Amino acid sequence: MGRTPSRRTFLTATLATGAAAAASSTLGARAAGADPGSPASSADVVVIGAGLAGLTAARNLVAAGHSVLVLEARDRVGGRVLNHAIAGGNVAEAGGEFIGPTQDRIRALANAVGVGTFDAYDTGKDVYRNGPIHLRYSDTGLLGTAPLDPLLLADIVKLSQQIDQLSKSVPPAAPWTAKNAARLDGETLETWVRANSLNTKGILALLAPFTEALVGAEPRDLSMLFILAYVAAAGNEKSPGTFERLINVRNGAQQTRFVGGSQLIAQRVAAALGDRVRLNAPVRRIAQTPGGVSVIADGLTVTAQRAVVAVPTPLAGRIDFDPLLPAQRDQLMQRTAMGELMKVEAVYATPFWRSSGLTGQFLTVGGPVGYSFDNSPPSGEVGVLAGFVGGDQYRAWGPKSPAERRAGVLAQYARMFGDKRFLSPIDYFDMSWPTEQWSRGGPTPIFGPGTLTSFGPALRDPVGRIHWAGTETSDFWQGYMDGAVRSGERAAAEVLAEL
Repeated sequence: MGRTPSRRTFLTATLATGAAAAASSTLGARAAGADPGSPASSADVVVIGAGLAGLTAARNLVAAGHSVLVLEARDRVGGRVLNHAIAGGNVAEAGGEFIGPTQDRIRALANAVGVGTFDAYDTGKDVYRNGPIHLRYSDTGLLGTAPLDPLLLADIVKLSQQIDQLSKSVPPAAPWTAKNAARLDGETLETWVRANSLNTKGILALLAPFTEALVGAEPRDLSMLFILAYVAAAGNEKSPGTFERLINVRNGAQQTRFVGGSQLIAQRVAAALGDRVRLNAPVRRIAQTPGGVSVIADGLTVTAQRAVVAVPTPLAGRIDFDPLLPAQRDQLMQRTAMGELMKVEAVYATPFWRSSGLTGQFLTVGGPVGYSFDNSPPSGEVGVLAGFVGGDQYRAWGPKSPAERRAGVLAQYARMFGDKRFLSPIDYFDMSWPTEQWSRGGPTPIFGPGTLTSFGPALRDPVGRIHWAGTETSDFWQGYMDGAVRSGERAAAEVLAEL
């Protein structure tokens, strides 16, 4: 629509002669629809997005000797990692923060820029409430973070083992190639549970807070193949993923935190890149011609040989591409959606729950918060209790006023731990990622039934001179900071092979 067949034919010919096109001259400042009033810049590579994926790609390309410009829509770097200042000069993370075993790429990047780690607080008992059942339990038991609910225990053991077994046959980098991929992608996590559980109603109610915290969605929203790929990706080349590693604190994905907050990693990478990073520059249009790419952002036009788009698939779909992207890639961007997730945090003068033998972690059926954790700084001089409000709970609580959300969250904290001191924090804040303009949700795009098998291959396949990064495109740890770093490394390697 609005593009002539000859233009599409022209792009096809251009892609087929990549070596000749790479040798062509770069675009002029007014080429391919650029705003003639915008200042023009040029570089070997232009990167769209200054989250961990985009910054990693830029860092690797600069290290290889190439000129790079990074265009970021926000007035900050980090994407969905964001530090929030709290009492005593400390920070709490309003976005992604945890790493764990096999997340070696984000750890390596943190080491390279001098950001240390510390263990997430996990000493004592977790709290679980489900209707009349209210218990405290240790995550050192057989099921780790999963509670020993007598009404659901048989299903918890059975289904977690089944998920692990099924995930072994799913290649995390290409789940659409798995045996029975079409069948698994044709059902949701909810329909699979209904077909395999003993206490369907109880298990679905317990799964909801897990998926709400994990991806900001309900079991009914998620392709079973997507869930199995998520579990398979909770590992690396040497260690296959497991359901337990995905959900646990101890020996799991929530085991370790960064000193100074996770955004500090992005800030230090960006500081090293210097004026190669341009803030407040949302990209509106990307055009390809035989000579390269022209990227039109607010107030700036950049011409380059290659582009790396390092924003989530739903946001990439808001960019105008000329010529149009292949239908498979375009449909992928239309059919993925960001999860609905809010992070809520109450700050106390001290982490007083620790003296009561509690970890600060709870799991409950019902809202607003389904899962909480101790998010205090490493010194423990200030106490922070954080929680996730996702999926249906976000739809119920997100539209409420900040005061209503605060009251609801604090009342739940006090009820779960049986302690009125939780009603009186010294500070409280929440971060609604679906209402953040340049994220529109989090922590990652979700895939409903049929999307992976029909459109999954387009996740990473370059389109001409455009390469794709972002945690959802990673081979391992999709949806996590490690996946973002891995995707940036992979995109940079693709570009270097072409340059």
